[in-house]
Amino acid sequence: MFDNVQKVSIIGGSGTGKTTLANSLGKEMNLPVYHMDGMNYYENWVERDKKERDNMILQIIKKEKWIIDGTYRSTLEERLQKSDLIIYLDYSTFAQLKGVMQRFFKSKGKERQEIPGCKERLNWNFLIFVIKWRKKKREFVLNIVNKIDKEKVVVFKNRRMLNKWYKKNWGRKII
Repeated sequence: MFDNVQKVSIIGGSGTGKTTLANSLGKEMNLPVYHMDGMNYYENWVERDKKERDNMILQIIKKEKWIIDGTYRSTLEERLQKSDLIIYLDYSTFAQLKGVMQRFFKSKGKERQEIPGCKERLNWNFLIFVIKWRKKKREFVLNIVNKIDKEKVVVFKNRRMLNKWYKKNWGRKII
């Protein structure tokens, strides 16, 4: 099923496990993994210029093999069009908040491997962003996803569904 899959986009809201899934799939499929948050931030959560970040992403999608995790809107359509497989983690707001909180308490103050120089943190602005994500961003994402060949898109509504799919394909749970 995955023999011809060389380009994978993993999208969804914060706290859905995009990074964990990307890292696991990268190992299983022997594909390089790129984290959009890592391209978006310099050390200490300093944001990179959006045009510079987008140019980095557009260069990556020209490559023959990749897994990219992140849902940044500015390059979303181009990434999804180039993807052989799109995994959309379309979780509830509650599930997103739960994932964010679990990550925070597990990794509080530790450097995030996918964002070098940035320690795990949590603030009200980010929590509000997560709470509003489905209302403000989901429709935009769905409009783009709906333009893509359905054969290339896999949507999971919760971690249980994702784990069942992952176990079926790789013999173990992911998250």
